[in-house]
Amino acid sequence: MDVGCYLHRIRYQGAAQPSWETLCRLHRCHLLSVPFESLSIHCGEPITLELPVIYDKVVRCHRGGFCFELNGLFLWLLKELGFVAKGVAGRVRNRFTGRYGPPLDHLVIWVHLDERQLLCDVGFGEGFMEPLELRPEVEQIQDSGIFQLGLTGDTWVLEHRALSGREGRPLYQFTLEEKKLDDFTDMCLYHQTSPSSIFTCKSFCSLHKEDGGRLTYLGWRLISTRGEERTETVLDCSEIPAVLIEKFGIKLEKTFKPKDDQILPPLEEND
Repeated sequence: MDVGCYLHRIRYQGAAQPSWETLCRLHRCHLLSVPFESLSIHCGEPITLELPVIYDKVVRCHRGGFCFELNGLFLWLLKELGFVAKGVAGRVRNRFTGRYGPPLDHLVIWVHLDERQLLCDVGFGEGFMEPLELRPEVEQIQDSGIFQLGLTGDTWVLEHRALSGREGRPLYQFTLEEKKLDDFTDMCLYHQTSPSSIFTCKSFCSLHKEDGGRLTYLGWRLISTRGEERTETVLDCSEIPAVLIEKFGIKLEKTFKPKDDQILPPLEEND
């Protein structure tokens, strides 16, 4: 890894020694610069969990990716900078089907810093802008909403609600057992092929905004959200490449096929 190139990619400037301030700024810069996207799947680019390949895609080719790519790469950066960190496995609760995905459905990052346990995640569309402390039943307020962690046995559950909302909903659950990137190989293939995966069924690209909102391309729509506010613009196929370049800085090299299919519930209950 060329750490300097990575930091330039996420527009990070300043000291890079392990500290709470550094971690927060790295996390925020990453989310504001690198999109969460499924575009490779819809233009015939196989995704493999090899860090040099992911580095080339995200840093050198100015692309985004999904959780295994983005959190795998960010974990590598944190370790290069001297942070004590590890990857852990989660299961996302699909907002379309209302069900949790299979085991190893999501990769997130645990960090130990200044006697605190922290959660980092730069590979989730509705995620938090700055790391969360692993403290059960404590509301943690950020620009993008209110986040709260619950703990039952050894399983943590992350919930989110809008700043103006009364009820939250689960985003995903996870444990703190360490996992290596290779452990997610089967699920990486699943997310590229399964009709129960959002990545297979929908072409999308999403980027956080400074004001706590998000800008998302999805299928044939451009969607802007902030809290409960939402605006949509319908796109022609011919407009999508320009939108990806202008709004997300992404230029695709292969033929791209927009997609916005219904996600099928998994055959087995995963709740």
